[in-house]
Amino acid sequence: MEWFNSHLLSTVIFLPLVWAMVGLLIPVGNEGGRAMLRMWTVLGSLATFAISILVYQTYQAAGADFQLTETLSWIPGLGISYNVGIDGISLWLILLTTFLMPIAIAGSFSAVEERVREYYFLLLALETGMLGAFMALDIFLFYVFWEAMLIPMYFLIGIWGGKDRVYAAMKFFLYTMVGSLLMLVAIFYLAYQHKVQFGTYSTALVDLYKVHIAGGGIRSPQSILFLAFALAFAIKVPLFPLHTWLPDAHVQAPTAGSVILAAILLKMGGYGFMRLAFPLFPDAVATFQIPFMILGAIAIIYGAWVAMVQPDIKKLVAYSSVSHMGYVIIGLFSLNAIAATGAYYQMLNHGVSTGALFLLVGMIYERRHTREITQYGGITKVMPLFAVIFMIVTLSSVALPGTNGFIGEFLILLGSWQANPGLAAVAALGVIFGAVYMLWMVQRVFFGPINNPENEKLKDLNFRELAILAPLVVAIFFMGIYPNFFFSKMGPSIDRFLSRSQGIHSVTPTATASSASLLNLVAKAQ
Repeated sequence: MEWFNSHLLSTVIFLPLVWAMVGLLIPVGNEGGRAMLRMWTVLGSLATFAISILVYQTYQAAGADFQLTETLSWIPGLGISYNVGIDGISLWLILLTTFLMPIAIAGSFSAVEERVREYYFLLLALETGMLGAFMALDIFLFYVFWEAMLIPMYFLIGIWGGKDRVYAAMKFFLYTMVGSLLMLVAIFYLAYQHKVQFGTYSTALVDLYKVHIAGGGIRSPQSILFLAFALAFAIKVPLFPLHTWLPDAHVQAPTAGSVILAAILLKMGGYGFMRLAFPLFPDAVATFQIPFMILGAIAIIYGAWVAMVQPDIKKLVAYSSVSHMGYVIIGLFSLNAIAATGAYYQMLNHGVSTGALFLLVGMIYERRHTREITQYGGITKVMPLFAVIFMIVTLSSVALPGTNGFIGEFLILLGSWQANPGLAAVAALGVIFGAVYMLWMVQRVFFGPINNPENEKLKDLNFRELAILAPLVVAIFFMGIYPNFFFSKMGPSIDRFLSRSQGIHSVTPTATASSASLLNLVAKAQ
């Protein structure tokens, strides 16, 4: 028991991978074997979620910066170690990952009938990579997990995806790999600078926070290093104009792949900015504050406009992710507690709401084998339960007060207004456009006459599908009504993040405002 308590994070990280390896031994020659493998995989993801709850209960918001840390020497000559730990920023993303994985796995039970053993192995291996990236406190270890995530997702898209799956998988892999290579060069440069300044190589994050890199201008070393990291993270967000891999990957990926890609992998970009780019290069953040806020505003409007004209439901939801993640960039680069907390909360919100949307799209696709909006119409008459849940998730996506989406967008717009009123006003237009493309899609798919006789044969949600969607619906309302449940754990870490992210340049006057006052703001707004 003592060993378990002292290696709690490593257990969470590697349990899915070990569980997946055991699953490879299950024979799948008949339906009974495949059913056993499915249940084994779900149980593994549920066990990981259960242990992550222990992590949540152990974490103390007012405690040390990083908690539950584990360190093991790996490559001592270069100062590289296996070093993991959590704070309030990584905590909720870990819980989001472990919460959504069993839902995504169960949601693919009826979607995959071939190579099921490899399929479920890759899903659990992917979970290990994502959890490792969220917990890594050694920057090289972070890079290893960051790259390890690419391999399972590449095969999930390339083997079980749609007709253009190979093209989409290669595009996804090449985009993310190119950005990551520059980050690797920057990582080794930082380790070298630590040796120059302190006498030893080190890639430990807490050591690199102390390294001084000259800043103060666009051509400064700090700015160059920041851009090397920012490119990798901006591709993953994805930020305009580096977003073009996303719609192809989403449309071609199997349902579980789309859910994980939208709900968790995109958050790696925002998390990377918060954990690495901002605190390591604060002067560069101030230098590039306005350009990145402009790109975030463009992403919001561009993503909404392109989503509005999509004929494919899944592609519409994919472009909505470009728009919603633009809010995250604006919130982070506003450099104040209100917007930063909103940006982080928006990442959680987007994971729940967009993950639910992709699940729902996958469920209707399994019934009709088409995602073309024109092929639907009036299906509320034959699928009332599906229509109700789809509408709830849609209202969350368009930030209706009382749902999770409202909290994040409200705080981002409020905080970004203090940083740059003009760009905040542009971003606010995205709320209107978001309602237009989502509600227009709902109107064409669910209401009006049943134009296609195939739609009259559609069956409503079954018990398994209701059980999969119910936790997401509960989360939508719980996060919208009780945000302080989340703020109380993340608040001190958000404040530490902002204090590290202030460089020699002046930033918005509210940058050091405590996040403890956010609950009152949200309560007044609702």
